[in-house]
This record gives sequence, C-alpha cells and structure tokens, in this order.
Amino acid sequence: MRELPLVRLRVVTREVQTLDDVLAYADPSNPTFWSRRGDAIAAYGETAVLHGGASTLGAEWRALAARAKIDDPLGLPGTGLLAFGAFPFDPRSAAPHTLRVPSVIVGRRGDRSWVTRIARPDSTEDASALPPRTEYGPYWSASLGPGALDHSGYQAAVRGGLAAIAAGEVSKVVLARELAGSMPPGSDLRRLVRALATGYPDCWTYAVDGIIGASPETLVTVSGGTVTARVLAGTAPRGADADADTAASVALATSAKDQDEHLYAVQSVLASLRPHTTALAASEQPFTLKLPNVFHLATDVEGELSGGASALDLVAALHPTAAVAGTPTDAALDVIRRLEPFDRGRYAGPVGWVDANGDGEWAIALRGAQFDLDASGSGRRIALRAHAGAGIVAGSDPEAELLETRVKFRPIVDALA
Repeated sequence: MRELPLVRLRVVTREVQTLDDVLAYADPSNPTFWSRRGDAIAAYGETAVLHGGASTLGAEWRALAARAKIDDPLGLPGTGLLAFGAFPFDPRSAAPHTLRVPSVIVGRRGDRSWVTRIARPDSTEDASALPPRTEYGPYWSASLGPGALDHSGYQAAVRGGLAAIAAGEVSKVVLARELAGSMPPGSDLRRLVRALATGYPDCWTYAVDGIIGASPETLVTVSGGTVTARVLAGTAPRGADADADTAASVALATSAKDQDEHLYAVQSVLASLRPHTTALAASEQPFTLKLPNVFHLATDVEGELSGGASALDLVAALHPTAAVAGTPTDAALDVIRRLEPFDRGRYAGPVGWVDANGDGEWAIALRGAQFDLDASGSGRRIALRAHAGAGIVAGSDPEAELLETRVKFRPIVDALA
C-alpha cells in the first residue's frame, strides 16, 4: 500500500431542525446525494480525496479515519465522518477508484436531521451552522440517441454471448448497450436527482462523482456488525393493466431461464461474503420485486460480520457480481470486453458511502447516466452516456434481451426528458 500523507481531520456533527428538502443543500452542477425511502444525505465541498484500487481503499480509509477527531453525539447511520465513492465496473476502466471526503454533509433519517462539518483541525467555522440552500435552476431536458451499439448491434452482441456460452467460455454473461446525448450548459442536475427520487422512492437514488441514477440493487450494507445484500437477476416488463401485470409476474416467477440467471447471481454473492461473515443466510426461493417499470426476481441475503472487515472490504470482495458481469466472473469480463465497444465507466460499478466505523450503504450503479462535468461552464452542451444491460444465458433470445434493455432505460430516459 502506498504511503498516505498525515492528514488529520476534525469532524463535528450537530442535530438541527427537521429538514424537508435535503437535496437543496447539494451542488447544482455536481451534486453528491444519497437517498432511499425518505432518508437522505447531501454533501458538498472536498476536504480529502483517496485514490487507489478497490483492494487498497479499505486500508487507506481506515488509516485516515483513525487519525480523525470525531465529535458525533447522534451516532446515526450517515453521521460523523463519511466518504463517498463511485467505482468503475471494470478494473481496466479509465475511470478511477476514488473516495471523496466532503467538507459539509446535511442529512435526514426518520424525523432527525443533522449537519456535519469536516475540516482540518485549525478550521474556525461554526460547526453547528447549516449551510445556505441553493434555489433550483430552471427545468431542462436532454437529447438522447443510440450510442456505440444500436439495436442491431446489440442483438449481434447477444448472439456473440450465446456463442461464448455454447463454446463453454461462460455460463452467463451480462451485456449492455449505450445511449449517448447532451444537455444544456449550466443545467441544475438536482432536477434529475429529484425526478428519480420521486419516481422511484424504493430505489437507492444516487449522485456521486458525475453518475446519477436510481438503483434497485443493494450491493451491500454494513450496520453495527450486520451485513445485508439484495440480489436482483431475472427481469420482466410490467403489464399494461392489472391482468397483464399479474401474468407478467407469474411468467417471471416460473421462467426456468430467469431462475437459472438468478441462481448464478445469488451463488456469486454468497461465495464472496462467506469468508467475511458468520451465520450467512439467504431465502431458498426468490421473491418477485415490483418496481414502477419492471418486475425483478430478488433474494435478500443477511449475515454477521467477522474478522473486522469494513463495507469497503466487502465491496472489493463482491464486485463484480454475476448479476452485472456473469459466471465465471473473469471469463465473463473477457467476453464483455470483446463484445461491448465502449468503456462502461462507473455503470454497474459500486456506488455509496462509508463511515469511520467501516459501516456504509453501497448499491450497484444501475438505471443511471454518467455526465461529462468537465464541460460545465464552458458554454458547450454537457455530454452524457446512459447504459442498460441484460443477463444472457443459454436459451436467451436477442430480441427479448433488447426489449429488456429498453425497459431498464425507462427510469433515466423519462427523468432526462
């Protein structure tokens, strides 16, 4: 592990009056935000940054946290010292592994709200003062079109994945396609975040390091020694009416192809968590998770942490899961690199936060878009890319897999519009 500078941080958390709109405290041009079911955290500024690989960031974060002086009388998830990260899907990606420690955090959990200030020890800021809210900018919309894989190109990629399965390279491979577009310069990205949080309250709404989305899939959460994860694999679009909805749900639950795809994903998560947990358990059969646009087969996993591992250590152990890469993982990554003509960046990578105790909440960065924030303020339109994928197993139909990606694009495409 490379040597870290001796950064010492002073962290002060204070309870404040209940906040109705946490997102208003985020940066309009580059928001940092995390929410689910009404609980929310917004952050801005930057006090420290950690760079490295997934396998080293856990140790670097522990070293930084050990040197911090933390005054946190609340002790709630999301209070005290936090760092936010959005990591690349592929270790060979050009996107960096970065953890960012903000200077100010504003949060709400249940009926309690707080402000946290993170600074160097000589800071003279009033730790209990709320930062100013920023008024929302005007509404905007983005233009989107085909990216590196159009419809026919994606179906050809699926056929390539089926060939790899038939040749015995993999049992499952997850292949994605891309939409590319742009939006007006100076757009308030919090408008997009709010649309996703409002439309998909049961998902993790995230905005970290230029990727924004609403993910239904928990990679891992760690809280007080308890580890939980939710595995999603196997998808069906919602029906047009109640009868069609019921038929779609039943068809998914009884689909051998989707059950096989789901089993690969669950086994991947259990195998990765076992070395770090005790009493690890998962339900014998998946349940059907209903979202506004799709049904998913879902399995919840729970265990007790052992050996002092942190959320970051588990992120490194789990990612990439079979749900977003395939089985076996290394072979699936090779097939993805061969068939996808783009760098996924942070799409399908881990996104979330970690605290000084190693607890944290991490999702898989799905149903989102990545923004070229370097173009902000230049007068040029801001480039963006969105991705959606489908799990390919023996018996997959290229046209059906294309349809699945269309349904998965719906949350981000609707919000961008």
